Formats: sequence, C-alpha cells, structure tokens
Amino acid sequence: MRYQTIDTHMDGHVGVLAFARERVLNAFNATLIEEVNAAMAGFAADEAVRAVLVHGKGRAFSAGFDLEESSANAQASVEQWRAVLERDFDFIMQFWDHPKPTVAAVHGFCLAGAFELALACDLTVAAEGTRFGEPEVRFGAGIVAMLLPWSVGPKRAKELILTGTDGVSAEEALAMGAVNRVVAADAVLDQGLRLAQQIAAAAAPAVCASKRAINRSYDIMGMRQALLAALESDILISAGGGPEKAEFNRIKREQGLQAALAWRDAKFR
Repeated sequence: MRYQTIDTHMDGHVGVLAFARERVLNAFNATLIEEVNAAMAGFAADEAVRAVLVHGKGRAFSAGFDLEESSANAQASVEQWRAVLERDFDFIMQFWDHPKPTVAAVHGFCLAGAFELALACDLTVAAEGTRFGEPEVRFGAGIVAMLLPWSVGPKRAKELILTGTDGVSAEEALAMGAVNRVVAADAVLDQGLRLAQQIAAAAAPAVCASKRAINRSYDIMGMRQALLAALESDILISAGGGPEKAEFNRIKREQGLQAALAWRDAKFR
C-alpha cells in the first residue's frame, strides 16, 4: 500500500514500519493511526514476517499524540472522548498484542503516547540523547496506556507520571528497565534491526508461543484489567477539562502550540 504518514518495507523476514511525519516530530494523528493499524494487520497476516521493527524518521521517534488534533475534542462529551481514547489505547496495545515480536528503535524524543508505544513493544533500543517522559499531567491530560508501572515498578512510575517530567535520559530509562539497551545515535536503527533479525532467525512457532506465554503471565497478574481501569480514568480526566487544560488550549489557539508548551513548562523550571 501507499501511505501518507508512514513507510513500510521488508528486510528479510523483518517487517519495518517508520513514522514519517517529520515536520511535527512524528506526532500520532488519526491518519497515522489508521495507516499503522493497516500495516500491522498486514504484518500479522504475512507468514514471511517473523518480527516487526518500528522507528521514526527525522529528529524523533515520536512526540506522542498530536496536540493540534486533540484540541478539536476540547468540548467533547464523555462518550466522544471514550471513542477517541479507546482508539488510541488499541493503537498502542497492538504492539503488545501483535502475534509477531515487536522491536522499537527510538531516538530524539519518545514522549507520552510514544513512550507508551515503546513500552508496549517487546524490545526497545534507545539512541544516546533520547528524551523520554510522560508530560500529560502538566496540561491536564491523562495516560492512555499506563504500562509504565508494569515496566519500572510503582515508585519510578509515580515519579515520572505525577511530576509529568519529559527529561528522562536514555541512560536513566535503561537503569529503570524501560529500555533494553542504549547505543550510539547513529547505530540505533542498525541495532534495532539486528535484534529483530535475531528473533526472525529463531524458530517462529516457538518464538510466537513464548511471547504469548509471557504476555499471558501479565494477564494473570491483572495487567489488562488495570490498564482498562486507568483508561477509564483518562476518559474522565479528558472529558472533565480543568483550568490547566483550558489555559493550555487557549494559549495554543491564540498564540500557537510552541507558546502553549512554553507556558506549560515554565512553572516547572
């Protein structure tokens, strides 16, 4: 297929998917979500694909969900927000649920929903200099897929989520268990591809069955129910608005996104 917001190709038995909205740091909008869903479904159905590698073009893996697009939902009802956020949740979780192992190669910025997507992948390789974080609470939003506590434990997850920090380094992410390895910036894509190729070289039925078994362990521990409960909280946060969100949207509407982001970050310096 020909896509507008992503690129895909095969490298041996690895399906490679690249976010390609470089001008906006590969922010996730409705078109990108729809195209990624189609590409991932194609990889799932293709027996030649034994692993999937996801990365971002340009200066970043991704800055998360598109704030310009989300502002259009500012006055949405609870049920309208539910439809949007359930779509976003399914978009992220398909990387966890995909029948083939998924590898993320991240660089630049890996923030908010993009951080959650990287956590949903089975393996994550980070470039030196990558910035991670969950800044949602700083502008009155919630977490779509609250995978962080399941990856790094409650103490570190609470610190990142409740402060809304977006300045976690690749080395800090490695130390807390959010990524598998950190490599030089110019080697991240090669290292991610090498990991995916190693997975693809193993016996496919055993690899896929082992992934299902690991994920099933988390289901038994209640992860899916916890994620859905957290999603419900995000729906109520988004529909409830609040003064921070209203002011953020006002500044963004009148002065632009960069001014709104500067206002958001100023009180945390």
